[in-house]
Amino acid sequence: MRQVNQLSPTLHIIINVNSGAASKMQTRRVLEEIFGASGIEARISVAETGTDLIDLARRAAEGFADTIVAGGGDGTVNAVARALVGTNKRLGVLPLGTLNHFAKDLRIPLDLQGAARTIIAGHTIAIDVGEVNGSTFINNSSLGLYPKIVRWRKRNQRLGHGKWPAFLWAAVTVFRRYPFLDVRLIVDGKKFETRTPFVFVGNNAYEMEGFNIGRRPRLDAGKLSLYVTNQTGRLGLIRTALRALFKRLRQAKDFVAMRTTEVSVETRRKRVRVAMDGEVALMKSPLRYRIRPLALRVIVPEDRQGPE
Repeated sequence: MRQVNQLSPTLHIIINVNSGAASKMQTRRVLEEIFGASGIEARISVAETGTDLIDLARRAAEGFADTIVAGGGDGTVNAVARALVGTNKRLGVLPLGTLNHFAKDLRIPLDLQGAARTIIAGHTIAIDVGEVNGSTFINNSSLGLYPKIVRWRKRNQRLGHGKWPAFLWAAVTVFRRYPFLDVRLIVDGKKFETRTPFVFVGNNAYEMEGFNIGRRPRLDAGKLSLYVTNQTGRLGLIRTALRALFKRLRQAKDFVAMRTTEVSVETRRKRVRVAMDGEVALMKSPLRYRIRPLALRVIVPEDRQGPE
């Protein structure tokens, strides 16, 4: 059932200065005008670093405001969401990042004014979050190719390259080396081993075929999605991608898709790099994934359906 709550006259907005918004002063001014016109006092904090972001999110979760707004990309939203999971506080989203997958899946407007008005309307639903070794993710987590691409992208950015050129060079570098993982998976009590370029775990199911690849129809089904390819080389991975694009992925014998509530991933190495919503952390193996049903309250547009 949908929850519709009036917005508190006070809320805390946390903006990530590195998320690619126009300018922090311009963004602050626009937000103060929009919320002020509705009689809402918006306390705005700006995070200069990742450490600032985590600290501000923690303090906001412990503070007086019942609505905490994350202004940034998926990594920013993740950092704020982690502090709010399991509490009665609500998450608002201002999609100021590059891709904004979470906002798109919840159909939150991508323009600043539209997103702010959604927050003012205050329509709230509960959604699931994923968790790996105690760390929360709102979109997905993976190991293998993608964490390596993220590391190389950040290295290229430190050398002065823009985000997208850095990403493309990183992808080419990793694809050329094309490392494999030897993993043991435990899903619903069943064990199987495989050699794969990646393991992908999503918070709820992703569309994996056609032009809507990467979208999630819902975030409250209470399931993790698991996607793995078995010993697929470079050309095999390209063929799998083409099958997905032309809605023939089910014909790919080396592609595995599952739905579950818990997954265990064990690697030969004691520690493995794991990506969570675009950020990479070093974690101990085995990786214990689980779904936390309806653990996060988030403000969404009125026409966005919540759990029944």
